[in-house]
Amino acid sequence: MDNPIFECKDLVKTYGGKKALNGINLSVNRGRIVGLLGPNGSGKSTLIKLANGLLTPSSGEILIGGKVPGVETKKIVSYLPERTYLNDWMRVSDIINFFSDFYLDFNKEKAYDMLGKLKIDAGDKLKTMSKGTKEKVQLILVMSREAELYFLDEPIAGVDPAARDYILNTIINNYNENATVIISTHIISDIEKILDDVIFLSYGDISLTMSVDEIREEKGMSVDALFREVFRC
Repeated sequence: MDNPIFECKDLVKTYGGKKALNGINLSVNRGRIVGLLGPNGSGKSTLIKLANGLLTPSSGEILIGGKVPGVETKKIVSYLPERTYLNDWMRVSDIINFFSDFYLDFNKEKAYDMLGKLKIDAGDKLKTMSKGTKEKVQLILVMSREAELYFLDEPIAGVDPAARDYILNTIINNYNENATVIISTHIISDIEKILDDVIFLSYGDISLTMSVDEIREEKGMSVDALFREVFRC
């Protein structure tokens, strides 16, 4: 019997009369790396915000480990938003201490190890860093939690290609095999190699859910090629 970590049932989100999510049904199992893929404006960030309790559904249901998003689900979900939310005046070490106090599952040792590998000084203030370095710090914080579900909203959009590989390896190597990672992105060719499954979201509807192996075997193409075909302008 499947034990999904993330479910949507007839999930609708409307903004001022316009449907951002159009009654979607979805079930994501534990232990998968899933690409949530779609063009800009397809509803990816809306879905992630609903899962993190930052928005409430207009109708339908969203469940994390069988529970409605709230205090209990925040304990098992680690979320990387699309924009940097950290305070510029803080040092990296201050933020690590803050996360460590706030999240019981935060692994300080792992955070410092990743900072060292990316040659980021924990004594530096965020305001002295480039946008790309700030994004790396934020990803390190998110991946240093021993969470059950990770939501990463565009984790590689602002990072140079050399750092992308490191970041993708960081994602693969820093979550336990029972956890699930859901990565929202429109940069597919770089991220495809780490994905188990994909969800194509198009203007509030799910147009495809499939494993990467099935795409290669049944359709004889890469995820990137299929994405270009499905979302051709």
